[in-house]
Amino acid sequence: MERTTIDALLVKYRAGQTNAEDVRTIEQWLEEGVIDLSDLEDMQQLQNQIMQAASPMPSLELDDKFYRMLALEKKSSKAFSWKQFFAWPDLLPRLAFASVALLAGLAVGFWVRPSTDASGNGNDGEIALLSQQVTDLKEMMMLSLLEKESATERLKAVSLTQEMDQVSNKVTSALIETLNNDSNVNVRLAALDVLKGYARNSEVREALIRSIARQQSPLVQVELAELMAALQVKSSVKELEKLLQDKKTPQEVKKKIQESIQVIS
Repeated sequence: MERTTIDALLVKYRAGQTNAEDVRTIEQWLEEGVIDLSDLEDMQQLQNQIMQAASPMPSLELDDKFYRMLALEKKSSKAFSWKQFFAWPDLLPRLAFASVALLAGLAVGFWVRPSTDASGNGNDGEIALLSQQVTDLKEMMMLSLLEKESATERLKAVSLTQEMDQVSNKVTSALIETLNNDSNVNVRLAALDVLKGYARNSEVREALIRSIARQQSPLVQVELAELMAALQVKSSVKELEKLLQDKKTPQEVKKKIQESIQVIS
């Protein structure tokens, strides 16, 4: 491979102009030893570009979110079909978005409605219930999108968890499953990025330790090693040492893992 081709892509990467295909090429070069991690300068920058490749989720404008989704669905359809419209895999996200918008509207109505007593306690239970229902619907949407064939849709599912104040064990388990088994490295990195926020939970932390042995991507391996070092998880050293002994692990990745082990020890 010509050095000019490699340098051109590295320049493109440093300028923040890489796309998903470029990221896959960079990862392949890392695995083959064509480039090393020092050529990338900043692993966090690459991860940020990966996350930016996903379509950004709107904030709290739930009504706008629903109608934009509906408009995109109509535009992408070559011909309208009632059978397709009511197909469960496609209908579920529509119903979920519509339900979120409806519940959000009801919540606003309850907030602005005069309270039933001087302290306003009459509305507290209803607001809490509506808030929980919205969270449940977001969770349902997230789990549904994770089943999509499109990596972009699965990235949306992972980013949706960032809108949740709290996540259930079902959500963290789904993220762990995604980290371990998703076919797309970008999705796996995104799942790991979210799981970092829950890594102090003992169950999540143990699942992340077990995940080390299942990772073939150098990018994911390095991210996990650095997370273990940041959390000082001594029980992860044994799994990290297995990567050092694996002949398939690139030398530059081994150096990063060794550095993380030294920090932990």
